[in-house]
Amino acid sequence: MHLRQDRDQNREQMADISFRIMAILFKIRDWFRPPDRLLDLIGIREGMVVVDYGCGPGRYISGASRRVGGAGRLYAVDIHELAVEAVKRLVKEERLTNVFPILARGYDSGLPDGTADLVYALDMFHMIRDPATFLGELRRITKPDGVLVIDDGHQPRKTTQKKIRASGLWEIKEENEAYLRCHPK
Repeated sequence: MHLRQDRDQNREQMADISFRIMAILFKIRDWFRPPDRLLDLIGIREGMVVVDYGCGPGRYISGASRRVGGAGRLYAVDIHELAVEAVKRLVKEERLTNVFPILARGYDSGLPDGTADLVYALDMFHMIRDPATFLGELRRITKPDGVLVIDDGHQPRKTTQKKIRASGLWEIKEENEAYLRCHPK
C-alpha cells in the first residue's frame, strides 16, 4: 500500500484510496475468517483497558468492545482520519459506549502513561518506518504488568522479532502463527 507523509502533522499514513481499498478487502477477508477468532486468543477480559493501535476501519472494535464490557474501555487509535471516522460511525451505529476513537499525531496516541492492560497492533507493524519510536509509545501507554500483542503484518517473523528486540523495551514471551505476546522490560 502507498504511504504518504502529511507535512502538517509530521506523520506517515496510507493514501485515502489505499485505505478505502484495504477496508473493502478486510470485509471480504472477514467474511471467511471472522476477526473474533483472533480476539478469543489474545486474552481480552471484562473490565480491561485495551488499546487497538492502528485500528484501521475498525474490524476488531465490536468484538473487543463486547469483551471488555461495560466496566472496561477500548481506545481505537489510528493516524488516518478515515479510520477514526469509520470507528466513530461504528460506535454510533452499535452504541458502543466503551469505545473511544483517537486520532494519533505521528506515533503519539495522546493517552496517559500506563493506561492499557493490553495493547494490540494487528496487520500494521510492517508499515512502521520508525519501529523503536512506535514500540516506545506502545510501552509508554502500557501498564508495567500489561501485554502487547503484535503480529507480523506483511513482513517475515524474523524481521518482527528483530525490531522488537532492538527496541530494548519489550520481551517476547509467546509466539504462535498469528502473533507475538510481549511484556514490558
